[in-house]
Amino acid sequence: MGTVVSGAGTYEAVRDRTHDVLDARHARDPLSTAVNGMIAGLILLNVLAVVLWTVDEFAAEYGAYFRAFDVVSVGVFTVEYLLRVWSCTADERFSGPVRGRIRFIFSPYALIDLLAILPFFLPVAVGSPGAPRLLRLARLFRILKLVRYSASLRLLVDVFRRERMVLTAVGLGMGALLLVASSAMYFLERGAQPETFDSIPAAMWWGVITLTTVGYGDVTPVTPLGRLFGGVVSVLGIAIYALPTAILVEGFREELGRRRDAMECPHCGRDVELAADDGADGADDLS
Repeated sequence: MGTVVSGAGTYEAVRDRTHDVLDARHARDPLSTAVNGMIAGLILLNVLAVVLWTVDEFAAEYGAYFRAFDVVSVGVFTVEYLLRVWSCTADERFSGPVRGRIRFIFSPYALIDLLAILPFFLPVAVGSPGAPRLLRLARLFRILKLVRYSASLRLLVDVFRRERMVLTAVGLGMGALLLVASSAMYFLERGAQPETFDSIPAAMWWGVITLTTVGYGDVTPVTPLGRLFGGVVSVLGIAIYALPTAILVEGFREELGRRRDAMECPHCGRDVELAADDGADGADDLS
């Protein structure tokens, strides 16, 4: 009976240690820092390889090296993914050997990890002799894995998550404005430019480049009313498209403030980690 308990304790210890090492938030763990730094570097090299693979000269001369590097990378990412699925039960959010792992597999980060390796295995599963160009370019999804290893990118994701309702409302408003502006321009310009403004969907191209103040100039109104309305829409575009920027800036400010407050000791107001270090040093001095 004692052997069984010891074995179970060893299993849980290995699982917990694996989870901690793969958790990029453990910046003070040297092994975790090394492992996550290696994976982040491998992700960047994969993105560079995918970009260079599209150059015919590089693909013809170094194609074998690209394929070998892809196989090694997929092997590393696959082992990482399987270890994450196995060790995820160490997290209370995914407790439970079956249901917990299912919840983890369908979590956003786990889906990104799966997308990073799926383009490699899909041609094998369907019996294709080689990866189609589309699936090869789909390997660029691996860059999304950097969100897990970058505190700045995680901050950006958290801000988008916190402000998603407001951003959704603004997005709907921008879509409605685009539809109204394009429809109005279609009726104002279709008589003078039947080939350019032949439908509302075609007029939406003008609406997009005008509201975003890009102004390519390939589609422009020529009637007096059309030009007047186009000027109004351009001014509205500056105001409307500035809203998401203001929302994100405020979201960043609030999120940074919330994290700063969470790191401060409620008693002394100092950084929690610094206070803990001072306490440890004091304990060492007393000893």
